[in-house]
Amino acid sequence: MSAAPNQRVQVSRVPSKPVRRQGDGRIAIDLWLRRDGVFDADAALSLTTAEAELLHAQLCYALDGEPATDRVPDCRKPPTARRVPARDVGEGPHG
Repeated sequence: MSAAPNQRVQVSRVPSKPVRRQGDGRIAIDLWLRRDGVFDADAALSLTTAEAELLHAQLCYALDGEPATDRVPDCRKPPTARRVPARDVGEGPHG
């Protein structure tokens, strides 16, 4: 897809499709492409695990300070609200 110089191209996530793992292990994010507000094509952003982890970290960093909703991953919750595995006091490597 190539846009003429005066055309506005927009890319957005397909809201009804979750991020998914492809058969080759890569992470896929389904996208809609529009030109001047008119649907043009579907596409998928395909990321390696390392690229997805980096994007995740960058998004968390960019969202820092923004209010979190009740449907956020643990990394966006305040430390007191995160799920931390219970561990007995005095538990060491030998139990």
